[in-house]
Amino acid sequence: MRPAAMLSSALPLPVSTTSIGHGYYLNHSSSSSNLSFSPNSTTQIQQWCFEDCSNLQTSLSPPDQPRTIRYRLSQLCRDGRPQLARQLFDSIPQPKTVLWNTIIIGYVCNGMPNEALLFYSRMKSKSDTKCDFYTYSAILKACAETGQLNIGKAVHCHVLRSHSNPSRIVCNSLLNMYSSCLSSVDDEMDSVDSHLGKHDLVCRVFNTMRKRDVIAWNTLISWYAKTMRFVEAVRSFWVMMKTGIKPTVVTFVNLFPAVSRIGNIKRANVLYGLLLKLGSEFLNDPFALSSAILMYAELGCLDFAMKVFNDSLERSTEVWNTMIGGYVQNNRPTEALYLFLKALESEHTVLDDVTFLSALTATSQLQRLDIAQQLHAYLIKNSMSSIIILNALVVLYSRCNLVEMSFEVFSRMCERDVVSWNTMISAFVQNGLDDEGLMLVYEMQKQGFTIDSVTVTAILSAASNLRNPEMGKQTHAYVLRHDIQFEGMESYLIDTYAKSGLIEAAQGLFEKYCTYGRDQATWNAIIAGNTQNGLIEHALTIFRQMLEQNVTPNEVTLASILPACHPGGSMALGKQLHGFAIRNCLDQNVFVGSALVDMYSKSGAINYAENVFSTSHEKNSITYTSMILGYGQHGIGERALSCFWSMRESGIKPDAITFVAVLAACNYAGLVDEGLQIFELMEREYGMWPSHEHYCCVADMLGRVGKVVEAYEFVKKLGEKGNNLRIWGSLLAACRIHGEFELGKIVAGKLLQMERGKTMTGYHVLLSNIYAEEGNWEYVNSVRIRMQEKGLTKDVGCSWIDIAGYVNCFVSRDQKHPQCDEIYGALEELAVEMKDAGYTPCLDSEIGWICESEE
Repeated sequence: MRPAAMLSSALPLPVSTTSIGHGYYLNHSSSSSNLSFSPNSTTQIQQWCFEDCSNLQTSLSPPDQPRTIRYRLSQLCRDGRPQLARQLFDSIPQPKTVLWNTIIIGYVCNGMPNEALLFYSRMKSKSDTKCDFYTYSAILKACAETGQLNIGKAVHCHVLRSHSNPSRIVCNSLLNMYSSCLSSVDDEMDSVDSHLGKHDLVCRVFNTMRKRDVIAWNTLISWYAKTMRFVEAVRSFWVMMKTGIKPTVVTFVNLFPAVSRIGNIKRANVLYGLLLKLGSEFLNDPFALSSAILMYAELGCLDFAMKVFNDSLERSTEVWNTMIGGYVQNNRPTEALYLFLKALESEHTVLDDVTFLSALTATSQLQRLDIAQQLHAYLIKNSMSSIIILNALVVLYSRCNLVEMSFEVFSRMCERDVVSWNTMISAFVQNGLDDEGLMLVYEMQKQGFTIDSVTVTAILSAASNLRNPEMGKQTHAYVLRHDIQFEGMESYLIDTYAKSGLIEAAQGLFEKYCTYGRDQATWNAIIAGNTQNGLIEHALTIFRQMLEQNVTPNEVTLASILPACHPGGSMALGKQLHGFAIRNCLDQNVFVGSALVDMYSKSGAINYAENVFSTSHEKNSITYTSMILGYGQHGIGERALSCFWSMRESGIKPDAITFVAVLAACNYAGLVDEGLQIFELMEREYGMWPSHEHYCCVADMLGRVGKVVEAYEFVKKLGEKGNNLRIWGSLLAACRIHGEFELGKIVAGKLLQMERGKTMTGYHVLLSNIYAEEGNWEYVNSVRIRMQEKGLTKDVGCSWIDIAGYVNCFVSRDQKHPQCDEIYGALEELAVEMKDAGYTPCLDSEIGWICESEE
């Protein structure tokens, strides 16, 4: 027999149903494998409420008794017509509490919580109407659904004023309300943190409860899990067990995520074992199974997850989705697709958007265009075109380097959300189409969509790639005007300013405006920015400051600071960083390994570079390119070629920079035939169009071995594509080296037509040397006068050597070195020895034709 208090409610509210939503499902709503876990709480609450109402009405009235007004109101609410029920209610002269409750709960169950709050306010204004426990329970549910914390607190006060000892159902509703409302503001984590400890309202309500049922414990465990207090969540579970309260399926659904976040596999096994002991009701529940599978997947124990999956008697869509998503989450796309195919073949499995979302993500990880097209065709045939699926297709084609197909999918979308726009913009930027990405941002705003933090990230990346300082400034101003803040924003801004040449602005931002503190990303951005702008000493100084502030460098830090070691000749620091990487297990990171290879090869230690390369377990195109470039710079062309062929055999696709490196290596080593073969391979086998750098390598390669005329004919055939200073400049150098003076004058004339400021200095010097070697001093003076009129000066060359950790730098006619006298004395002795050995210097050209004041 039900308690007497039950009679005042036509639709008793089942508070226990909210525990699922506020425990496991809300915490994991971002995980694709759980998007369909949570039942439609409104539908189920509605069903349970009205079923309970029908049962109550049947128990109170014999079948042949006339229908009461309460029954009619309940029936209208159950039929989804609460407004009609409200009109009927308004016609009642003096409605009792039970009728007020019927309308309030009808609004809640029909997804109209705001109307429920307004109706409650009207009820409170009636002096002759008193609220009961079911009124408060229903209205607290409305507060929970709307996130109205202040109204919830007011209702809490109403409860305390009217009842010194609230019922268990009201206390459970209070727990749920505080948990839901405080979670609704957890985008500002400070708001949640301020309620922890002694101000934790959920815990305070829980501690005041005289008797606690499993619903209260479930809500507490869920609250601890949501506020990242996973140990407390597990501890509360064991306390509950000791008090003799039997757990429910919801208990495990809330508890398993906490265990996975703790990372304790033994504890996970114990809890899953307990689930098995509780019987088939628990073991066959799809939510419990899905939660257990996800727990093991997040712990990285996919074998255990698969065992849970295989032992399940009934595999619902949610169970399939969780297992497939677990493989995707652990970067096991092949197994994920295999399981997806099994689900597709199963007659009893209904696949939904989440299933295909996981399959598309796995295909994206594999970058398999053939599978992508098959999945796309299946989705079209089965009319599956939800926004989330189409967004995933945009990402998939972008990852497969088919951005034009991504845009076609995007352009054919009947409906787009902000995620669709951000996805397409990011796809353009990630595929090097930065201008197109920025144009799409403009179109996005025209369509009425608001730029968010994801859009800002894409814009800053585009501005960084384009080296566009104005775009960076405008985006920064937009962020400030609209008060957009997100973690990592400062590092993006610093990177954009640094790559755009505004290193002072980047430095100022780093020193004054880091609102989230200087995390690793911020330090890495400013170190990389200084390195890229040639401020080597400053980069090293900031790196030392980072260490002094106890910020541990990561793989990105090392990859950013290692390039700063070779321009300054500080190989000793490079070795120290290498040692740090080994001690902290970072040396096997592919980016650190590539940076080490580059640092050692550019520091002249090709053997060290070769050793790092050979011991690297993981290599990508950058690693191979760095090694090929190192071999080329040291004149070891055969090894560079061997490394290139090894790269092809390993299945790694060379990029445009790789071809520049291998062509340069063939150039330095005089391997013309091999170089031309690779040049032809570039377009024939890889479908890459050569750039100016590739043409320059070929022209220089031919000219270096004396095939100057062939090089000239090659460049002439390029037409407009060959109108580049570097290509014709390499031809001019070849003409001078091999005495092709007449051809050199033709080439020089072409260069002068393309003259662009101070970049022409070196070519003027070359032309002058050609005239000098001909003995045509009149033209030498003419070139010299022309340079002086245009303000062109030759950059002074610099060389360096690291001796005992001290970098010694030298320039022509240097008088500033502390050991200047000893160095010049040694040079004179070497000159005598060279002369005695029969060496005769070439004095045909006037080497010192530029005056000292210009040097």
